[in-house]
Amino acid sequence: MQGRSPQLSMELNRLFLLTSFLLHMEEGRAIPTRLVCDKRLIQKYIRDAKYMENRMGQCQALTTLSYPVVLPLVDFRLQQWKSKSNETKHREILCDLMLLVGAVAGAKDQVTQECGTQQLSQLWQHANDFFQLLQTFSWEEGPWEPGCPPHFIEETPIIDIFRTYRQLVQGKLHFFFNDLCKQGQGG
Repeated sequence: MQGRSPQLSMELNRLFLLTSFLLHMEEGRAIPTRLVCDKRLIQKYIRDAKYMENRMGQCQALTTLSYPVVLPLVDFRLQQWKSKSNETKHREILCDLMLLVGAVAGAKDQVTQECGTQQLSQLWQHANDFFQLLQTFSWEEGPWEPGCPPHFIEETPIIDIFRTYRQLVQGKLHFFFNDLCKQGQGG
């Protein structure tokens, strides 16, 4: 990403995700095919999450928010995760992303430093892209409606927002895509 403006990188990431998604849809299926099985894509988003977290850590004098934001609790036990249906995992990740997108928006309203607003905007775009993408995965008829369990924490350190996103991508999203692929729903 060296030599590119943050805006250009963000737009290229969005275009890459959308193109990958459209190229890997099978007619008549509501889950992208090879997209979830391509480990390079999730690894790219894990690297991007780490990069954003590191960049945010470099923003001078920007450590806490004036008031807390609500973040999802994204840690999980692998054995417990594996026992859940894909529909349950899907709904849980959508709830986590919905809370995260809201937290980033709330943080953006509090941050005036350019470094912070750029990183938060990029994070918002990535999290929202995943949220939009996962809304297209469907096992049920009709649009997704939130019915999220109260698994959250209020935090003021800005870095926690980025850490939560990274943990979500490295954990639940990574394993969800992996599970879909193994079960033949991704390819």
